[in-house]
Amino acid sequence: MDKIPHQANVIEGATTHLASEEEAISAARTLAARFKIGASLRDQERSLPHHELDALSRAGLLAITVPHEYGGIDVSNSVLAEVIAMLAEADASVGQIPQNHFYILEALRTDGTEEQKRFFFARALAGDRFGNALSERGTKTVGHYNTRIARDGLGYRINGRKFYSTGVIFADWITVFALDENDRLTMSFVRKGSDGVEILDDWDGFGQRTTGSGTTVLNNVYVPADAVVHHHRGFERPTTIGSVGQIIHAGIDLGIARAAFSEMVEFVKTRSRPWTDSGVDRASDDPLTIAKAGELAIQLEAASALVERAGNKVDIAQIDPTEENVVAATLAVAAAKVLTSEIALDASNALFELAGTASTSTGLNLDRHWRNARTHTLHDPVRWKYHVVGNYHLNGAIPPRSGAL
Repeated sequence: MDKIPHQANVIEGATTHLASEEEAISAARTLAARFKIGASLRDQERSLPHHELDALSRAGLLAITVPHEYGGIDVSNSVLAEVIAMLAEADASVGQIPQNHFYILEALRTDGTEEQKRFFFARALAGDRFGNALSERGTKTVGHYNTRIARDGLGYRINGRKFYSTGVIFADWITVFALDENDRLTMSFVRKGSDGVEILDDWDGFGQRTTGSGTTVLNNVYVPADAVVHHHRGFERPTTIGSVGQIIHAGIDLGIARAAFSEMVEFVKTRSRPWTDSGVDRASDDPLTIAKAGELAIQLEAASALVERAGNKVDIAQIDPTEENVVAATLAVAAAKVLTSEIALDASNALFELAGTASTSTGLNLDRHWRNARTHTLHDPVRWKYHVVGNYHLNGAIPPRSGAL
C-alpha cells in the first residue's frame, strides 16, 4: 500500500506543545490581543492573515483537540468553543479559518485508521493545518456533491471543483470530500501543491472577507489509499462529528457578538450624543439606551452559558456515544447555534442603533461586525435548527446525522 507522503512543516521546530486547557486559553488570549490590532485594516484591504495563521500553528492552538493517546491535550468542547470565540472576537475571519481544521480532526478521530490517526495527529501537533474542500455550486442541495473519487491501481484519482474552500489557502493539507463509486462520502488528505490541484483566491463575500474561502479545482489528483477516510461511516452510527463542527460555528458567532457589543459600549460611552428629548447629558445615561444595552448583555450571557453547557454534553457523547447522548449533544449545540446567531446579528445591528450616525463612518469600519455576522450566520440556517429541536420534542424525531447538526 502507498504510504502517506511526509513533508516536514517549516513551522515544526518552533511549535509549542501546550500542556493544559489553561495554557490553551492563555495562548488564545495573547494571540487575540495581537490579532485585534490589525483586524479592521485586514478587512478593509482584504489582506489575508497568513502571519496570523502561522502564529496559531506556532502557539500549538491548532492541536488542542488531539487525543491524549496521540500526544495531545484533548481539550473539552466548551474550551474549544471559547478559544474560537476569543479569536473571532479579535478577528472574525481568523476565528473561522480553523473551524474546518478541527472538524477534520474530529472526523479523523471518529473514522480514521490507526495509521491515519498516528500520522495526521502528529502532523497537527507539528503545526500542520488542514483546509476544507467540501461545498460545491450547482448541486441539487448543499449536501450533494459532484466531485468523484475513483480507483487507480493502489490509490485513487479525484476530479471535481469545490467552492467555499475555507482555510485551503493557508493549509498544508487539502481535505477533499468526494463520492466513491457507490455514492458514499469519503474524506481524502491531499498535500497542497500536489499535481492537479489549483487553488483560486476568488472569495468575494461582503463579510468574512479574509477567510480565503475560494475555489479548489481538482484535476485527476492522485491520492494514496491510506490517505482516504471513509467519512460516510461517521453518519451511519451516533457520533459527535456534527456537534463538534457546529459548536465551533457557535463560538465564531459568539465572538462576533462580543466584538460588536464591546464596540458599542465604547462608542456610546465616549463619542455618542444623547437624544434631544432624553433629558440627560451623556448618551450612556439615556434610559432607553441603558435598557437596550442590558438586554444585549443578558442575551450574550445566555448564549455564552448555553455554549458551555452544550460543550459539556458533547464531551459526554464523545466518551460514550450512545444514541441518547449524541441526540442530547446535537439538540444542545443546535440551541447554542440559534442563540449565538441571533445575538451576533442583534448586537452588530444595535451597535449602530445605539451609537448613532457617527458610527457609520467608513473610516471606522464598524460595519465589518454586521457584515461578518450576516455572512457567517448563513452557514447553516437556524430555521432548520428550530425545526429539528421542535420535531424531536413534539414527534420524537431523532435529528438527522449530519455535519450541519
